Amino acid sequence: MAKPLIDAIDRKILTILQSNAHATSDEISREVGLSPSPCARRVRNLEEMGVIKSYVAVVDQVKVGLPISVFASIKLERQREEELDRFARAVQRWPEIVECYLMTGQRDYLLRIVVKDLEAYEAFLKRTLTRLEGVASIESSFALGQVKHAQPLPIE
Repeated sequence: MAKPLIDAIDRKILTILQSNAHATSDEISREVGLSPSPCARRVRNLEEMGVIKSYVAVVDQVKVGLPISVFASIKLERQREEELDRFARAVQRWPEIVECYLMTGQRDYLLRIVVKDLEAYEAFLKRTLTRLEGVASIESSFALGQVKHAQPLPIE
């Protein structure tokens, strides 16, 4: 896949928007040294190229009653394409799974699951993950605390 062609000004724009998605074209233009119209055009181009995928509000999971993060390592019975695809489609349906990565090594997938308490995780595990065809094993690790969670990518 070809890399999108972005220059130093685009990188500055991305850095600004990652820290403040509400930044106006006027605010961004002052920081990058462009007038507002060309700046807005660049933002639109970055959106159209798919470099900017979406704008979201980052929500504190503890303050919304989801303090538990569980990292679940999943081993499938077979690693054939159809089994991998079936698992990937299934995790899309479950809002408790907020991140899912196809991995190398001993396990096939690493999931980050957020829940309100241990009972909620147990219910999720019993009603969903263990019932999914093709899952050979599940290894769960509970996060004791979050040391770092960075949204902005180190673009510059």
